[in-house]
Amino acid sequence: MVSESPNDDTRSPSVVAPLIERARFAPGDIVRHRMFDFRGVVFDVDPVFSNSDEWYEAIPEAVRPAKEQPYYHLLAENDDSSYIAYVSQQNLVADGDSGPVDHPQIDTMFEGIERGRYRLRAIHRH
Repeated sequence: MVSESPNDDTRSPSVVAPLIERARFAPGDIVRHRMFDFRGVVFDVDPVFSNSDEWYEAIPEAVRPAKEQPYYHLLAENDDSSYIAYVSQQNLVADGDSGPVDHPQIDTMFEGIERGRYRLRAIHRH
């Protein structure tokens, strides 16, 4: 018979996982970047960084965000263009009061805007 007492040295060591923040935004939320002049609509959320190391290391170290936080995929726009952005939670703020986002892919994922937030099309819901 094997006993498992608190002082049993045969037990596996405990694993300490980093504290991960909860996502503040969800698909359909309109956000803007804290430092750069662009805004967008969240269309997907990664609970932690999930892009390439090359992409991450291309960010200047002085402003490189931590990996252990939610990252958001955005249909983004600025004064010059529309594009897809990947942004850390610490660099985003809510911006639903500033009106709709003018991105050409909005209508493929969302079916309108209501109270500063886009409604996800039924086909894209989990």
